[in-house]
Amino acid sequence: MPNSDEPPVLYRPGRTARLVFNRPRVKNALDSESWTLLADALERFEKDPESRVLVLSGTGGDFSSGADLSGNINASSEQVSAKMREVAAIIVRLHTMPKPTVAKIDGVAAGVGMSLALGCDIIIASDRARFGAVFSRVGLAPDGGLSWLLPRVVGSHKAKELTLLGRLVDGPEARDLGLANLVVPVDELDAVVDDWSERLAACAPAAAEGTLGLIDASWNTTFTEALDNEAVAQRRAVAALREQKIRADER
Repeated sequence: MPNSDEPPVLYRPGRTARLVFNRPRVKNALDSESWTLLADALERFEKDPESRVLVLSGTGGDFSSGADLSGNINASSEQVSAKMREVAAIIVRLHTMPKPTVAKIDGVAAGVGMSLALGCDIIIASDRARFGAVFSRVGLAPDGGLSWLLPRVVGSHKAKELTLLGRLVDGPEARDLGLANLVVPVDELDAVVDDWSERLAACAPAAAEGTLGLIDASWNTTFTEALDNEAVAQRRAVAALREQKIRADER
């Protein structure tokens, strides 16, 4: 358990970088400082050429219970709108990150915590994980991009069921619904995430960026446009390989 002097979001750079939500006493609910640190960590990761993969996780046996709503009920409409714009910019940066991101889910991933998980490229969960689009339980609408992400994973009718009822989905059901790539026993979670992260880190940066960009753009492109986009991505990947070979030959 981290000590209380540590910040609410921890960032550890490296080939596999780590971003850890760190408010275990409130199941890693994100307060204003957490959002600021999350934005800073995403920027550091994106700009660091040595970091290939980012793993998001939480301390204390939970991923994140969502936004910390304490005091928000008294916020004005202008304050709510400003905060939503701030959060949206962070969510977009995560979702469009040109390097692979992995959500490591143990315990609860609820509210905007679930939105952040679905914004990652890969989701690996423990068998005790619980996903919850629980906004309706507190009289709120979905946010953090969940209204866009969830129907694309589970379909429109299932997305409406999960958001309107706000029920929790356990690990096995999450796997069956496609909310998680893989669900493993909790004592295997660390090892499996480390293995997948190392394999993702081995992917050439240009290949990873091209692949992620193509798949994310496919929702809004025609088949012919996708072929054109593939040609552009492939030229960039080949150019990167050629440059890598030149540097290797010069050594």
